[in-house]
Amino acid sequence: MSKFGSQVPFAEPSWYDDRNPTPYYNDSHRKFRAACRAFVDEEIIPNVEKWEAAGEVPITAFKKAGDVGMLLASCGWPEGVPGLPERPEGFDAFWTLIYYDELSRCGSGGVVWGLTGGFGIGLPPVVHYGSDELKARVAVPCLRGEKRIALAVSEPGAGSDVANIETTAIEDGDEYVVNGTKKWITCGMFADFFTAAVRTGGEGSGMAGVSLLLIEKFRDGVSVKPMDCMGVRGSGTALVEFDEVRVPKANLVGDASVLLRNFVTERIGLAIQATRFSRVCLEESIVWARNRKTFGKRLVEHQIVKFKIAHMAREIEASHALIESLTYRISALLSAGDDWLTPLLRLGAEAALCKVQATRTFEHCARDAAHLHGGSAYVKGNKIESLYRHVLSLAIPGGSEDVMIDAAARLSLKGKL
Repeated sequence: MSKFGSQVPFAEPSWYDDRNPTPYYNDSHRKFRAACRAFVDEEIIPNVEKWEAAGEVPITAFKKAGDVGMLLASCGWPEGVPGLPERPEGFDAFWTLIYYDELSRCGSGGVVWGLTGGFGIGLPPVVHYGSDELKARVAVPCLRGEKRIALAVSEPGAGSDVANIETTAIEDGDEYVVNGTKKWITCGMFADFFTAAVRTGGEGSGMAGVSLLLIEKFRDGVSVKPMDCMGVRGSGTALVEFDEVRVPKANLVGDASVLLRNFVTERIGLAIQATRFSRVCLEESIVWARNRKTFGKRLVEHQIVKFKIAHMAREIEASHALIESLTYRISALLSAGDDWLTPLLRLGAEAALCKVQATRTFEHCARDAAHLHGGSAYVKGNKIESLYRHVLSLAIPGGSEDVMIDAAARLSLKGKL
């Protein structure tokens, strides 16, 4: 019996210690976890600073992640798609949880988002709802790590309020003519494709008039501009403009229900990242407190320091337990067959609350870790300084905290669960 990974208390999920029984994980998960750990240790962590400075995760990293199976795991490992490897025995939604969790150990929001921020939310709609032609032309090269994709939903005047997007797709024969501007588009600078939310319905149609349309970057009228954001350097965040862009109707991915399903898994993915970032804050704090001396004794011997560490651990473990509970239910729905979309949408309120729980935990852990590190956390190059700058990058995107709480309350009180 042994403990996988870090030996620092609470630095890893509880199931990483073989002495702790678990209802969720088996040997297939442990094998995939080991592969992800090796990939992150060898290919990601040594390159974090370089990729953040360059503002991009190179395409070679996508190819290597594809070879390990991490890209396929993040999209539910589609079956029956020519050109893709068969789904491994034992695959379920926990493989996706393991991938995002292990990748987030690098402690860089820019690198995590650069590798998964566009891919993990831009590709699933194509994988699950796109035509066979779109899957072959777009999904397969992306899953092989040969091409990149981004989700384009937010606009200058519509972030969490998706029903009010203004980008239009007007029918013209067998094409749509797309006009509008997208903002804060993760991986937009280097994406080859955009899965864009567009208004195909008339004015006043709200969410019912929103559709997802696959738009290739090479099309005339598509332009991108870099955005200099507070955090997530390396993720290629962009302003994307569509000016009279002509797109075949065959590129239509689906209606608003496709986007709503995508939101559920996106928010859980953000919660996974926030929770692992919180663990990094806790691990760094414990190691620091064990070595740093103040007022004649080690920092960890001060009662207030132990208090802070215990509260960080409490919130992290609660957040991870909620993530595992939702992942189990998603896995059960996926195994139930084709009739799982409606039940999955019922998890919308809980997914929203899960994101809020995790991002507020991250904010708390980043703040307390910064105070425990003192002046060291105020200097560039310190891991805590970097993580502190990423708090808002998880609290706002994917649905801001206040909007998530309000949405969860409205769904619950209306009996929509």
